[in-house]
Amino acid sequence: MSFAPHRVLGGTMRILAGLTVSFALFGFALCAFAQDDDPAPTPPQASDDAKFVAYNQADIAFAHAEIVDGTGARPRYDQTLVVSNGRIVGMGPSKTVRVPKSATVIDARGKTLIPGFVMAHEHLFYIMGRGIYHTMLYTFPRLYLAGGTTTARTAGSLEGFADYNLKLAIDRGEAIGPDLDVTAPYLNAPGIPILQMHALTSPDDATKMVNFWADEGATSFKAYINITRAELKAAIEAVHARGFKITGHLCSVTYREAAELGIDNLEHGFGVMTDFIPGKQPDVCPPRSQLSLASLDVNSAGVKSLIEFLVQKHVTLTSTLTVFETFTAGRPEAPEGARALLMPELRKYYEDHWTAAQTSDAGKTYAVIFPKMMKLERMFADAGGTLIAGTDPTGFGGVVPGYSGKREVELLVEAGFPFAQALKIATLNGAHFLGRDSDVGSLEKGKRADIAVIEGDPARDAMALESMPYVFKMGVGYNATAIIDAMKEQVGLY
Repeated sequence: MSFAPHRVLGGTMRILAGLTVSFALFGFALCAFAQDDDPAPTPPQASDDAKFVAYNQADIAFAHAEIVDGTGARPRYDQTLVVSNGRIVGMGPSKTVRVPKSATVIDARGKTLIPGFVMAHEHLFYIMGRGIYHTMLYTFPRLYLAGGTTTARTAGSLEGFADYNLKLAIDRGEAIGPDLDVTAPYLNAPGIPILQMHALTSPDDATKMVNFWADEGATSFKAYINITRAELKAAIEAVHARGFKITGHLCSVTYREAAELGIDNLEHGFGVMTDFIPGKQPDVCPPRSQLSLASLDVNSAGVKSLIEFLVQKHVTLTSTLTVFETFTAGRPEAPEGARALLMPELRKYYEDHWTAAQTSDAGKTYAVIFPKMMKLERMFADAGGTLIAGTDPTGFGGVVPGYSGKREVELLVEAGFPFAQALKIATLNGAHFLGRDSDVGSLEKGKRADIAVIEGDPARDAMALESMPYVFKMGVGYNATAIIDAMKEQVGLY
């Protein structure tokens, strides 16, 4: 049958079982000001998700597809992949794979199947301006899914209980979105003007915070910009004692210092390291530290030594080229589709800042930094380091779920990674780091049927990723276009 939206066969869909419970979303202050003749708008409900389901048969076969499986292997053509009850049960050349008579057959000629993305630096909040971030419990999980992300680590939370409760709702089938590896609220010392963050007071406070959130269900932890070495050491020890991993967006602590302390992961590639800033003081984040990369010789002995040390210490790096692209003069504006998802005030906020970046000194400096970040990530991977991927929807906006995961893979290809390797960074590498690689991260027999469908051949042109009409999670196929259309102008509200 053709690859197009259609009514699902077989009566009541499996996905509907969990969708009878809806989120009680806050109406903010709208209700207080509503007039009798001008009622407040009704927030969208999780039960609306049923309309996004396009395929939900127990047995589905994708016939005559190109497959890029996420392992780093080269693309394979004219392949058939068979799904049964949410699992991949067959995959291989179309002329040899047996398709069950019960299967709904999807003609996938001209299409490419890739694993759902496993993104390791996502958030459930979005910048509102004035140092305020709102948590997007409705739009973001659905948009992440529509953009091909079927597993995500939140990599920092401002509403820890909200993030965790959303994870549980997704696990129970009460909402749609990626499986979530929930990171606790930031482990940070004073100095960041975000009122939603706790400021650590001591190493003991770091230990206390780790244990509190581990007890509450967090499975990941993140150190932030102003943390001290003593606090980071205490946090690492507490996290490891609970059997979890810890990452960091660091400044006051250098990459080498963090690796010596035993950190598992560092965020933003090499874009925020402070190892080579002249006069760097212990436990102090230098001003405008990110711009220091502009003068760094990436081929220097010191840089090569740091890379070797990180590889030796098995420190994983997370590439987030998407957010740095937004700061960089000469780089494209976020696509119209992504901007259309933002409430009008946030769209203007982003567009004004993007326009200013094209001529600002900082924007011009990032035009020097951005290619260096790409090169350093390649150098790290070529040296044997493990690179994973994320998008980081922060900065001044423009990194929008639904589009950002695809853009990260496109940027990895631009950085010089072959498409198959870039895809592995964004899928199997992340799954392995999160301890989920036996179940997700690649298209292999026995694994979960988390599949993104691409119109065209991204191995030849990574921009083909922009045409992703369907995303399957656990064998259920979602109409990505319908989800994105339904979220227009809602990011910032829900």
